[in-house]
Amino acid sequence: MAGSRLPRQLFLQGVAAVFMFAFASLYTQIPGLYGPEGILPARRTLRPQGKGRWQQLWETPTLLWEAPRLGLDTAQGLELLSLLGALVALGALLLSPLRHPVIYLLLWAAYLSACQVGQVFLYFQWDSLLLETGFLAVLVAPLRPASHRKEAPQGRQAGALPHEDLPFWLVRWLLFRLMFASGVVKLTSRCPAWWGLTALTYHYETQCLPTPAAWFAHHLPVWLHKLSVVATFLIEIAVPPLFFAPIRRLRLAAFYSQHLAAEPGHGSRKKTATSWPKALLATLSLLLELAVYGLLAYGTVHYFGLEVDWQQRTIHSRTTFTFHQFSQWLKTLTLPTVWLGVASLVWELLSALWRWTQVRGWLRKLSAVVQLSLVGTATVALFLISLVPYSYVEPGTHGRLWTGAHRLFGAVEHLQLANSYGLFRRMTGLGGRPEVVLEGSYDGHHWTEIEFMYKPGNLSRPPPVVVPHQPRLDWQMWFAALGPHTHSPWFTSLVLRLLQGKEPVIRLVQSQVARYPFHKQPPTYVRAQRYKYWFSQPGEQGQWWRRQWVEEFFPSVSLGDPTLETLLRQFGLQEKSPPRTRSANSTLAQALHWTRSQLSPLEAPALLWGLLMAVGAVRFVQALLAPCSLRSSPLAPVSGEKRRPASQKDSGAASEQATAAPNPCSSSSRTTRRKK
Repeated sequence: MAGSRLPRQLFLQGVAAVFMFAFASLYTQIPGLYGPEGILPARRTLRPQGKGRWQQLWETPTLLWEAPRLGLDTAQGLELLSLLGALVALGALLLSPLRHPVIYLLLWAAYLSACQVGQVFLYFQWDSLLLETGFLAVLVAPLRPASHRKEAPQGRQAGALPHEDLPFWLVRWLLFRLMFASGVVKLTSRCPAWWGLTALTYHYETQCLPTPAAWFAHHLPVWLHKLSVVATFLIEIAVPPLFFAPIRRLRLAAFYSQHLAAEPGHGSRKKTATSWPKALLATLSLLLELAVYGLLAYGTVHYFGLEVDWQQRTIHSRTTFTFHQFSQWLKTLTLPTVWLGVASLVWELLSALWRWTQVRGWLRKLSAVVQLSLVGTATVALFLISLVPYSYVEPGTHGRLWTGAHRLFGAVEHLQLANSYGLFRRMTGLGGRPEVVLEGSYDGHHWTEIEFMYKPGNLSRPPPVVVPHQPRLDWQMWFAALGPHTHSPWFTSLVLRLLQGKEPVIRLVQSQVARYPFHKQPPTYVRAQRYKYWFSQPGEQGQWWRRQWVEEFFPSVSLGDPTLETLLRQFGLQEKSPPRTRSANSTLAQALHWTRSQLSPLEAPALLWGLLMAVGAVRFVQALLAPCSLRSSPLAPVSGEKRRPASQKDSGAASEQATAAPNPCSSSSRTTRRKK
């Protein structure tokens, strides 16, 4: 990937975009989640223990320790971090000079700071994934902006630094761990839906926040759902090792949805005569590719019993191996995948060392070896750290890892530089989607349902589309429904805030307070019921859901109720002392309050989509203002131009001429192009 500037820039822009949405989405929810009147006030999480400043920062790495120095409480400091993080990420998304290691280090540090006080609402796997990817972006980002360098042979830029491929290798290793572990845990969990290939007959209906498209996907034929599960196992377990295949076309097949051409105009090159050893090597490579594809096809048909029923026009599938056989296969394969990563990394390091030997000039050579040493050491260290969470997929491999890797991981585990992953380990809601419905009452006899903005509730309301917003309360309500309320202590605090009529929490339920049924006066009683939800059947007009009452989830309570007080005391949620108002009159606090007042009328999805449209508009204007420079860029293919390898002297001269040209649209810049 690093052979071209395009993949690196798109990766950095993508990471910046995700950070921007993550910070902006979190900002809209801070008062209700972490404010003084929120569900889990953030000020409770940071309590000085009498330790030194640096020791305290290392053990709980968050910049929010410094909030009091700015005259802010913890929640206000979190607001400031989120605003600054969103703005810095926006700058990195729009401006190339801001795609710098320091910028991505700041973004990573800010998000890590938020996760330290985020408690259960920031415990999701995608938060860990963003932290790990964000730290890799620190290594991927260039120390200085790349000039318009001419493309060298084999897709690399003339003057590209030797170490540039190493961080991208870590990205590849992360993608491998994410995909492979997510596939393996589906089978090691012994979930009957995954083993029976029926998981997707439930998934669209029982996922955390379904969309309208999920309703239509849910009603697809069962045989297609089962075939999709087979494809899931193929993509997540069998394909990821090909990320490290020695043949480029195999890697492209594995990365087909992410491939970016590293060589502009590659498809228009004319074929030239090659020597017989190269022709033989190409033939052997093609045969190896065909063998791999054939093995994948045979394994899929054999292990999942694929049979085509031409009469019914369906494909039958079933799992033909046992849990014991899969466990033995996993024990045999996991350690070799570790050695596959080691071999691939060693190859990348040797390749980087070879590229360093090609650097000319002792000063450039010295600079290159320093950067290669630092990035190479960081790459090896991060790889060793990642082996520990990766080995969780197979306990035997975990115990056989080098003890030094365990010690290194233990020393930095709290920084979340490497994490374990396993998406959709078990399929929930096999007998119906469990859903918690809150109800309020003034007299304890007549109850009114409290409808949330995003999670299922009203049977006739279509599922909303909230992406790229992440409504964390609605998401946690899905987890709460999977067990008793005692497994979700925060739910008791939510009930308390609704009884108190706290507006920040009400805005998490309904951003337009007038839609909240108890906006004029808080309810006297609150309770919760557990239902099972199913998608409606085609033809049921005006209905998206069906439901059936199951049981009482949370008992009816009121303020001062002994049951409520006991639960608050049991979970440590009682208010021991009122929050201090040290920052009410500070200039920074007033600025934060004014910003909140301006943005609060907007619903979070509308705010984030407006931000996305603004980014698109700015990029469009940028493209209009600089069309000539894009056309004259040495990276842009020239129609009818024959591309041939150039010597380092020629490429250096072309680079100097391109740099010396004061106007990219002038005729002098066009004279540097090679003519046929």
